[in-house]
Amino acid sequence: MEKIVGIKFNNGGKVYYFAPGKDVYEKGTDVIVETSRGLEFATVVIPLDEVEEDKIVSPLKPIVRVATERDRETVRRNAERKPEAMKIAREKAQKCGLEMKMVDCEFAFDGSKLTFYFSAEGRVDFRELVRELSSAFRMRIELRQIGIRDEIKLVGGIAPCGRECCCSSCMPDFKKVSIKMAKNQGLSLNPGKISGLCGRLMCCLAYENDYYAEACKKVPKLGSEVDTPEGRGHVVGVNMLKMEVKVKIEQKDAVTYRDFAVDKIKFRRGGAPVRTGEETAAEEELKGLAD
Repeated sequence: MEKIVGIKFNNGGKVYYFAPGKDVYEKGTDVIVETSRGLEFATVVIPLDEVEEDKIVSPLKPIVRVATERDRETVRRNAERKPEAMKIAREKAQKCGLEMKMVDCEFAFDGSKLTFYFSAEGRVDFRELVRELSSAFRMRIELRQIGIRDEIKLVGGIAPCGRECCCSSCMPDFKKVSIKMAKNQGLSLNPGKISGLCGRLMCCLAYENDYYAEACKKVPKLGSEVDTPEGRGHVVGVNMLKMEVKVKIEQKDAVTYRDFAVDKIKFRRGGAPVRTGEETAAEEELKGLAD
């Protein structure tokens, strides 16, 4: 086991491990750490812990020092400079005739570099833009092209659920999301209902996928024939949280609908689910939204 201190560079970001050294750091303490990009301002989120050696990249770099009020003032000043920097960058990009969307920018803590993040349909030759920006800001300029999911992570926003987007608030890394996850949970395959602000499948589909993947193996498929205590019928609904199924039972001239616990019915496990033409078309449309 290796002793570590966990730090974050921004809210919702990934936790990075550093060597604790001889000092004790409380949660919420602002610190200065050395990275491949130079000195950076960060916040302690894990005061002191032990992790398996295979979960860290050795050797761990030590925390340089506790941040001072002057350091915090530098961070605030850099944040205040961002709106003007973005305005200038957009004007310069337009002047260079580049079809690109400036998303965000970041001043290095030590003031040696300014990084701009942009999105574009294809590759962009931004060499002339870099020269224009270097002349305007008198510092090293770096441009990074990002995808639509990274754009939403930087910008943020309110998701369809009414809460802040997971990627910009509580999810350090993007998870692989597939159409099968939506199908496992019995969700509508309407792209408008299961897509996030980025237009891709919602990241939260992966949160409970393990449960639903197992539950799917224990319940009958929609449209399948089952034997119930009240006779044979066809499944018209499935509730995988309650582990119940709604069955349509036809007897003589009467048609009834009953809810049964899964362990009270008999059915043939496995088999392909019943799919309509609309569902098949929806799956084809959603293939381009999955990651």
